[in-house]
Amino acid sequence: MKVPVLSSAPEAGQPAPPVDPRTRLRVLVILTIWFCMALVDVGIVNVALPSIQEDLGASAADLQWILSGYALTFGTVLIAAGRAGDILGHGAVFLAGLVVFTGASLAAALAVSPAWLNLMRFLAGIGAGGMSPQVYGMVQRYFSGAARGRAFGTLGMVASLSVALAPPLGGALIVLGGPSWGWRLTFLINVPIGLVGLVLGWCWFPRPLLVRGQKTAVLAALDGVGGLLAALAVFSLLFPFVRFHEATGQAVWSWLLVSGVATWAWVVWERRQKRLRRPMMVDVAVFAEAGFRNGLAIQLLYFLGMTSVWVLVMLYAQQQAHLSALAAGLLSVPSAVAAACAARWAGQRVHRLGRRLVVLGQALALAGVLLAMGALAANALAGASLWWVAAALTVYGAGQGAIISPNQTLTLEHVPSAYAGSAGALVSATQRVGAAVGIAIVTGTSFAVLARSTWGWAALAGLLVIVCMMLVALGVSWLDLRGARARDPLPG
Repeated sequence: MKVPVLSSAPEAGQPAPPVDPRTRLRVLVILTIWFCMALVDVGIVNVALPSIQEDLGASAADLQWILSGYALTFGTVLIAAGRAGDILGHGAVFLAGLVVFTGASLAAALAVSPAWLNLMRFLAGIGAGGMSPQVYGMVQRYFSGAARGRAFGTLGMVASLSVALAPPLGGALIVLGGPSWGWRLTFLINVPIGLVGLVLGWCWFPRPLLVRGQKTAVLAALDGVGGLLAALAVFSLLFPFVRFHEATGQAVWSWLLVSGVATWAWVVWERRQKRLRRPMMVDVAVFAEAGFRNGLAIQLLYFLGMTSVWVLVMLYAQQQAHLSALAAGLLSVPSAVAAACAARWAGQRVHRLGRRLVVLGQALALAGVLLAMGALAANALAGASLWWVAAALTVYGAGQGAIISPNQTLTLEHVPSAYAGSAGALVSATQRVGAAVGIAIVTGTSFAVLARSTWGWAALAGLLVIVCMMLVALGVSWLDLRGARARDPLPG
């Protein structure tokens, strides 16, 4: 079932101008640069935290905000940025976000205090959150059919390789720069990559970059009230989970009530806008499309579990097996390579295989986690090599590659182009929410077990929670597959 475009700005409602294959390839190259830079940035910062603490005298709370502040601002601006791209032009908003991200990275590298560094991470999150929905929006507008699946597959491949390269690259930069400059290089590396992206984007993005129109009409089309309500809903949902280490029953959890009220108000507002035929942040009718609704649910449930797998493995490898950060990081390389290959393979076949790919990927990823639990138990009880854990999680990585990109392709398949950016923002938001909530639940479980036992049992308990979450995601994927033949022109 395709969702009609009922109310949108004239500029947003226009179909994308036809572009030749060379232009589409150039767009994909620029989006790939952004994906690589953003994901490498997160992995490198994780490795750099001890050096930052030593050089700047940062407290544990400062270090936590370096990570959580970025995550908060990233998630908060997503939906508004997606709609801004739909109205003003995805290329223009993407480049604006890249300017903010690159400038914040340069300023972070020159930070002289933890407060300054944290402020720059907040700004970097705003820049990254501004760019992310434009990736989905531009793929949605300039690619179609099998080409769209291949584009998402390419992005998934690059994402997996970036995750694998980040820890070793971060370790190498810290060794190269020494205690004072090593961590600064982990931020400075974003600057030349960002500048290349800006130059290529300015030269290669389809014109016009910025949709011009009457100023008052553009401002009205952006739906400021809807944007503020959506931002409040996402922020107040993420906040207690990214700060869960401080939220043992304190008032911080009351933010969940704020999120519920803000979400209700947002839905009421968007329905009002639609009834009055005024511009909306997101056409709520898109949620009536089963492929979109189920795709968001599958992604949310899967990210609840998958984000925490390597968190547990890294903690176990360093805390109980006493590996260095670099050696522990290398354990993830086989899985990431498998995910990259699977994402590329799946992206070429998603248009033909449809939702069967997602179910296959879910089953494969689940099998990989179960095998990893056995290998981890063998390490804890009998001293077996941790590389058996890495081998088991290579199966998990292959499944992961067959899930994320195909599910994104299928979720956005019938979203009208007028809402490509805002729908892409909802896809990103489910990832952020799923990751934040999942890490809180899984690591909370592990630390509760650790208080009474060893890291071996703590990691196994966390992985068991992940298995339960993945089983629920697999069940939803199976139900989605069963309903796909009745509603979806893609072979399911």
